[in-house]
Amino acid sequence: MTSIFDQDLPRTAANHAPLSPLSFIERTAEVYPNRLAIVHGVGDAAVRQTWRQTYDRCRQLASALQRAGIGKNQTVAALLPNTPPMVEAHFGVPMAGAVLNTLNTRLDPEAIAFMLDHGEARAVIVDPEFAVTLQKALALRQTQAPLLVVQTQDALYGPPMADLNAVDYDAFLAGGDPAFAWALPGDEWDAIALNYTSGTTGNPRGVVYHHRGAAINAISNILEWDMPKHAVYLWTLPMFHCNGWCFPWTVAARAGVNVCLRKVDAQPIFDLMREHGVTHYCGAPIVHGLLVNAPAALKAGLPGGIKAMVAGAAPPASMIEGMEQMGFDLTHVYGLTEVYGPATVCAKHEAWDALDIGERARLNARQGVRYHLERGAQVLNPETLQPVPWDGETMGEIMFRGNIAMKGYLKNPKATQEAFAGGWFHSGDLAVQYPDGYMKIKDRSKDIIISGGENISSIEVEDVLYRHPAVLAAAVVAKPDPRWGETPCAFVELKAGAEVTAQDIVAHCKQHLAGFKVPRAVVFGELPKTSTGKIQKFELRKQAGSATAIDV
Repeated sequence: MTSIFDQDLPRTAANHAPLSPLSFIERTAEVYPNRLAIVHGVGDAAVRQTWRQTYDRCRQLASALQRAGIGKNQTVAALLPNTPPMVEAHFGVPMAGAVLNTLNTRLDPEAIAFMLDHGEARAVIVDPEFAVTLQKALALRQTQAPLLVVQTQDALYGPPMADLNAVDYDAFLAGGDPAFAWALPGDEWDAIALNYTSGTTGNPRGVVYHHRGAAINAISNILEWDMPKHAVYLWTLPMFHCNGWCFPWTVAARAGVNVCLRKVDAQPIFDLMREHGVTHYCGAPIVHGLLVNAPAALKAGLPGGIKAMVAGAAPPASMIEGMEQMGFDLTHVYGLTEVYGPATVCAKHEAWDALDIGERARLNARQGVRYHLERGAQVLNPETLQPVPWDGETMGEIMFRGNIAMKGYLKNPKATQEAFAGGWFHSGDLAVQYPDGYMKIKDRSKDIIISGGENISSIEVEDVLYRHPAVLAAAVVAKPDPRWGETPCAFVELKAGAEVTAQDIVAHCKQHLAGFKVPRAVVFGELPKTSTGKIQKFELRKQAGSATAIDV
């Protein structure tokens, strides 16, 4: 029977519109047309665009794509660093009805070729720095489907190193209409982006985002950070990674400034912070560690109160202390590609400020609580899907459900069904939940070390390693052992100038860990990392001779 609250109360264009981050740039261009939207470079040579100019260029891109025959549910790939065209692609591509596939610029040609084929890309926008990579990838494609290549130019890099017979990006835009009448998606469930997970032992999975999730996570970013209007955001985080954690859309919603950065390096980061008055930036621990450990002379004159967001690993006490000394406010978030980047936050409490650095580090190291607009994030028993006790000891798996979750894996129904089994997205991260509801990862399910029948959390051992003053980065994996089955093997990257022996590291661990958890082997050297700064444990497992030397 129809309710009185449904009878003669239809959903119409007057009272309902699909949620989409495309609305954000439209409003900002209307309200703040002359405010700075994008800056690329320093000094008088820097490229600067207002929000009106950026909005018009995005509409030109959408129009040009449609005139090239590319539209609804067709893939447009982008092999770009954090430059103005990458910002424009986040709006112009979906304005055409197409789906944006941002490609990891650090991948090999074989992986790029697979993604272009699997995603059925109709066009690719490429930066001159990656022309050679794309040229090789095009030769490796398994399909003969036509692919439009559009190449950008960047005075900060130079000319391309390969001839792709490509259309020039600005010329391509010039063929589009800056007044193009784009439309919101017919359904907010429509795809807006395609992101590939980083696989190494098989083909990566294509994670499909919808307009609703992109808009909601972008707004959640604002809420978690109390991000003010006209924030100045520095692009240390690659925009190819989970669409920059949805921050291209977040910055547009706040009428902020996108400060572009081609390459992560301490000198240009500090220069841009000073020149442009940066207020916010994101990154993996390696990025924050780079700044903390930079020479003091580089840090002179930094703006006060810069807000930083870290994900990928819990921030150790040394990082928190170093950030505070620079006057930075660090927020710890957690998530995965499948949940649009960050989907939980370690929301800080004022009472924590009075605690010593060790206790604050312990509290801030937790993965925290769900984002404002995520329906649920809990530690559940993976067998029963019931919540584990909030005792900080009982281990389960972090699971998500709600608005900030992918549509699924492209062309992979089996993996999609497994990921969403029981009405929850299964993260694969093992964790506990404390009495205050905050979650803390203990390990990835594949990273638990079983030594003599005892489970050892690699993260617990890593937390101790990071507390050593000489350690810049650390990772612990299983090493085969004839007696115990496997034992912890520590890979340690030292700070510049530090001199520490393996015996020193072991002695430090013995002060804080039970004997069976102490690493039996210590290997010094630079740790292998992904383009987003995450340590590649599968490479370390290979070095350690682990039987589980895979990344799945």
